[in-house]
Amino acid sequence: MSIWRVILAIIFPPLAVIGKGCGSIIIVFLLTLLGWIPGVIAALIILNNPDR
Repeated sequence: MSIWRVILAIIFPPLAVIGKGCGSIIIVFLLTLLGWIPGVIAALIILNNPDR
């Protein structure tokens, strides 16, 4: 997880997970629509997952 992805996850979460697949983008986008903080948390969790 690079520092640029973390900064991008804080500013605009769906853009940070663009390389993780379509499902991740949709989930993070929907959570961002519900509130900015849930989208940021979801993006950071997805980016921090070592399996993907």
